[in-house]
Amino acid sequence: MNKFLLYFSIVASIGGFLFGFDSGVISGAEKAIQAEFALDAFWHGLIVSVALIGTLFGVFTAGKPSDLFGRRPTLWAMAILFLVSALGCAFTPMDAIIGPHALGWFRFIGGLAIGGVSVVVPLYIVEIAPGKWRGLLVGLNQFNIVFGILASYVTNYLVACYMPGFDPRIVWRVMLGVECFPIVVFMLLLATIPESPRWLVRVGRIADAAAVLARVGCDKVSETVEEIKASLLAAANGADVPLFQRRFFKPILLAFFIAFFNQISGINAINYYAPRIFQMIFGDGSSLAALAGTMGMGLVNLVFTALAFAVIDKVGRRILIMIGAVAMIVAHSLVAWQLSLQSPNSTIAVIGIFGFIAAFAMSSGACLWVYVSEVFPNTVRAKGQAFGCFTHWFLCTIISWTFPMAAERAGSWTFAFFAAMMACQFAWAFFFMPETKGGTIEDIERRLGIS
Repeated sequence: MNKFLLYFSIVASIGGFLFGFDSGVISGAEKAIQAEFALDAFWHGLIVSVALIGTLFGVFTAGKPSDLFGRRPTLWAMAILFLVSALGCAFTPMDAIIGPHALGWFRFIGGLAIGGVSVVVPLYIVEIAPGKWRGLLVGLNQFNIVFGILASYVTNYLVACYMPGFDPRIVWRVMLGVECFPIVVFMLLLATIPESPRWLVRVGRIADAAAVLARVGCDKVSETVEEIKASLLAAANGADVPLFQRRFFKPILLAFFIAFFNQISGINAINYYAPRIFQMIFGDGSSLAALAGTMGMGLVNLVFTALAFAVIDKVGRRILIMIGAVAMIVAHSLVAWQLSLQSPNSTIAVIGIFGFIAAFAMSSGACLWVYVSEVFPNTVRAKGQAFGCFTHWFLCTIISWTFPMAAERAGSWTFAFFAAMMACQFAWAFFFMPETKGGTIEDIERRLGIS
């Protein structure tokens, strides 16, 4: 692989790292935030999930500036939003009235950035990478998202370890402020990468686009430029084709249900509230053990995400979804069983949590965005991906907002509900989910009957 191509993709995928870090870092602070501001379950869930509300706006607002100003300037703007959010959270006023509102707005700004990079980072990598490396390099972004989640768990643990005597109100602010360091690194490194050649062709900078293609190791620069022109023309011709019509009903349903089951598995309830869940397992007074448990969870997620991308094209999406659903049913059932006991067996419960994370990473976590990008035809693929992304983030917001209330009222039954939903996912995959591995996008269109 060309060294410049790899470097440019790594720099862009730091946006994915920030996506993961910002999503995961709140888990170490949420209990202290609730205690400081005396939040009930409803408002506590809102503070934690308000960043996800921001992503719903970020997903639909990032595309236009990236088309007008370029992919790289848009990524730099997202980095600024991340920085404003991290600094604002770190310096949240301690006033009981102003504090929660300020924290909520700064978390919302971070959500705008998460939504933006979730669209623009894969877009940049897809547009700069040759076809033979595209899947691997887009997978690098997903890997960095998971790596960012793990890094946030590690920094939360280190902050808690090295600030044991500090006021808890200071500790959680430091946890959220640590993100400033990777954000600044991202902003500096963005200056060292070029603009997307596709965007350069779009605005008529043909010579600049050819130079970028040559730099990333493209063998046939002139032919590739002509292909990009043809692709842009085809996209323009299909720009006014509406997504919501009977012809596309099947891919819309497939995208909706894979995103629905991805979130109803409980993945982000566990990601955002991991220390709280581990304290339910280990008992009160075990905050460091709970943070250590989240680190282990993040490491499992990272390892099994990497494994998934090694087998996804061999095993297939449908088989991975079905195997993962069965494993998640078992894992959630173990956790529900243990949390229903007066004295849960921590070993069995932790095996359940880690088993769920491994199963999710190998199935729904790996397949979601690959599958959504494959089932829509060329004329509406961008709109279909936006629909899938919106569905994912909307459900993520609902689950994360309501989990504290559900856990407070239903306890272990919450995990039993997640297990039941995974049984539904298995049935959906077995009876209704078509396989999409192998062949071209046009082959998939014919298989789905929408060509």
